[in-house]
Amino acid sequence: YDGQCVFCRIARREEPGTALLPCEYDDLACFRDRRPGAPHHYLVVPVTHMGNCRTLKAEHIPLVKRMMEVGKAVLQKNNFSDLNDVRMGFHWPPFCSIAHLHLHVLAPASQLGFLSRLYYRINSYWFIT
Repeated sequence: YDGQCVFCRIARREEPGTALLPCEYDDLACFRDRRPGAPHHYLVVPVTHMGNCRTLKAEHIPLVKRMMEVGKAVLQKNNFSDLNDVRMGFHWPPFCSIAHLHLHVLAPASQLGFLSRLYYRINSYWFIT
Protein backbone atom coordinates (compact mmCIF):
# COMPACT_ATOMS: atom_id res chain seq x y z
CA TYR A 1 0.00 0.00 0.00
CA ASP A 2 1.25 3.43 -0.96
CA GLY A 3 -0.65 6.16 0.88
CA GLN A 4 0.57 8.71 -1.69
CA CYS A 5 -0.96 6.72 -4.58
CA VAL A 6 -4.48 7.82 -5.47
CA PHE A 7 -5.35 4.41 -6.94
CA CYS A 8 -4.27 2.66 -3.72
CA ARG A 9 -6.54 5.03 -1.78
CA ILE A 10 -9.45 4.54 -4.20
CA ALA A 11 -9.10 0.73 -4.09
CA ARG A 12 -9.31 0.89 -0.28
CA ARG A 13 -12.35 3.22 -0.34
CA GLU A 14 -10.34 6.11 1.12
CA GLU A 15 -11.34 8.54 -1.64
CA PRO A 16 -14.96 9.53 -0.93
CA GLY A 17 -15.44 11.11 -4.37
CA THR A 18 -14.85 7.84 -6.24
CA ALA A 19 -17.35 5.00 -6.00
CA LEU A 20 -16.16 1.46 -6.57
CA LEU A 21 -18.16 -0.68 -8.97
CA PRO A 22 -19.03 -4.29 -8.17
CA CYS A 23 -16.05 -6.56 -8.77
CA GLU A 24 -15.92 -10.34 -8.56
CA TYR A 25 -12.32 -10.43 -7.27
CA ASP A 26 -11.24 -9.13 -3.87
CA ASP A 27 -7.76 -8.25 -5.13
CA LEU A 28 -9.06 -5.95 -7.90
CA ALA A 29 -11.05 -2.72 -7.88
CA CYS A 30 -13.01 -1.05 -10.68
CA PHE A 31 -14.23 2.54 -10.98
CA ARG A 32 -15.17 5.15 -13.57
CA ASP A 33 -12.41 7.22 -15.12
CA ARG A 34 -12.53 10.87 -13.99
CA ARG A 35 -11.92 12.07 -17.55
CA PRO A 36 -13.83 9.60 -19.72
CA GLY A 37 -12.68 9.11 -23.29
CA ALA A 38 -15.83 7.16 -24.22
CA PRO A 39 -19.41 6.82 -22.95
CA HIS A 40 -18.18 3.85 -20.88
CA HIS A 41 -14.67 4.39 -19.49
CA TYR A 42 -13.62 2.34 -16.48
CA LEU A 43 -10.32 1.61 -14.78
CA VAL A 44 -9.48 -1.79 -13.29
CA VAL A 45 -6.63 -1.74 -10.74
CA PRO A 46 -5.03 -4.25 -8.38
CA VAL A 47 -5.77 -3.41 -4.75
CA THR A 48 -2.12 -4.09 -3.93
CA HIS A 49 0.17 -1.38 -5.28
CA MET A 50 1.90 -2.48 -8.48
CA GLY A 51 4.04 -0.43 -10.78
CA ASN A 52 2.97 0.42 -14.31
CA CYS A 53 2.62 -2.08 -17.16
CA ARG A 54 6.37 -2.09 -17.76
CA THR A 55 6.76 -4.08 -14.51
CA LEU A 56 4.54 -6.92 -15.78
CA LYS A 57 6.13 -10.33 -16.19
CA ALA A 58 4.90 -13.70 -17.46
CA GLU A 59 3.60 -14.60 -13.98
CA HIS A 60 1.22 -11.62 -14.17
CA ILE A 61 -0.69 -13.01 -17.17
CA PRO A 62 -3.47 -14.46 -14.95
CA LEU A 63 -3.81 -11.07 -13.21
CA VAL A 64 -4.16 -9.21 -16.51
CA LYS A 65 -6.71 -11.79 -17.73
CA ARG A 66 -8.76 -11.27 -14.56
CA MET A 67 -8.53 -7.50 -15.02
CA MET A 68 -9.95 -7.94 -18.51
CA GLU A 69 -12.72 -10.21 -17.16
CA VAL A 70 -13.68 -7.49 -14.68
CA GLY A 71 -13.71 -4.91 -17.47
CA LYS A 72 -16.04 -7.02 -19.61
CA ALA A 73 -18.29 -7.77 -16.63
CA VAL A 74 -18.67 -4.11 -15.68
CA LEU A 75 -19.59 -3.25 -19.27
CA GLN A 76 -22.24 -5.96 -19.31
CA LYS A 77 -23.60 -4.82 -15.92
CA ASN A 78 -23.92 -1.34 -17.43
CA ASN A 79 -25.94 -2.65 -20.39
CA PHE A 80 -23.13 -2.64 -22.93
CA SER A 81 -23.03 -5.98 -24.71
CA ASP A 82 -21.09 -5.46 -27.97
CA LEU A 83 -17.73 -6.75 -26.77
CA ASN A 84 -16.38 -6.37 -30.32
CA ASP A 85 -16.57 -2.58 -29.88
CA VAL A 86 -14.38 -2.36 -26.77
CA ARG A 87 -10.84 -1.09 -26.32
CA MET A 88 -8.77 -2.25 -23.35
CA GLY A 89 -5.18 -1.40 -22.65
CA PHE A 90 -2.44 0.26 -20.64
CA HIS A 91 -0.57 3.50 -21.18
CA TRP A 92 3.13 2.81 -21.69
CA PRO A 93 5.54 4.84 -19.53
CA PRO A 94 6.21 7.73 -19.53
CA PHE A 95 2.67 8.29 -20.86
CA CYS A 96 0.83 6.99 -17.78
CA SER A 97 -0.16 9.69 -15.32
CA ILE A 98 -0.37 7.37 -12.29
CA ALA A 99 2.34 4.82 -11.52
CA HIS A 100 -0.11 2.14 -10.34
CA LEU A 101 -1.08 -0.57 -12.81
CA HIS A 102 -4.47 0.28 -14.34
CA LEU A 103 -6.35 -1.19 -17.27
CA HIS A 104 -8.43 1.24 -19.32
CA VAL A 105 -11.77 -0.20 -20.47
CA LEU A 106 -13.43 1.98 -23.12
CA ALA A 107 -16.68 1.40 -25.00
CA PRO A 108 -17.99 1.84 -27.54
CA ALA A 109 -14.60 2.22 -29.19
CA SER A 110 -16.38 3.33 -32.36
CA GLN A 111 -17.52 6.46 -30.48
CA LEU A 112 -14.10 7.60 -29.27
CA GLY A 113 -13.60 11.27 -30.09
CA PHE A 114 -10.70 12.49 -32.21
CA LEU A 115 -8.33 13.08 -29.27
CA SER A 116 -9.38 9.86 -27.53
CA ARG A 117 -8.72 7.89 -30.71
CA LEU A 118 -5.16 9.23 -30.60
CA TYR A 119 -4.71 8.86 -26.85
CA TYR A 120 -6.04 5.28 -26.80
CA ARG A 121 -4.67 4.23 -30.20
CA ILE A 122 -4.23 0.46 -30.48
CA ASN A 123 -0.64 -0.69 -29.91
CA SER A 124 0.83 2.75 -30.34
CA TYR A 125 4.03 4.03 -28.81
CA TRP A 126 2.03 5.17 -25.77
CA PHE A 127 -0.89 2.70 -25.43
CA ILE A 128 -0.69 -1.11 -25.55
CA THR A 129 -3.63 -3.46 -25.84
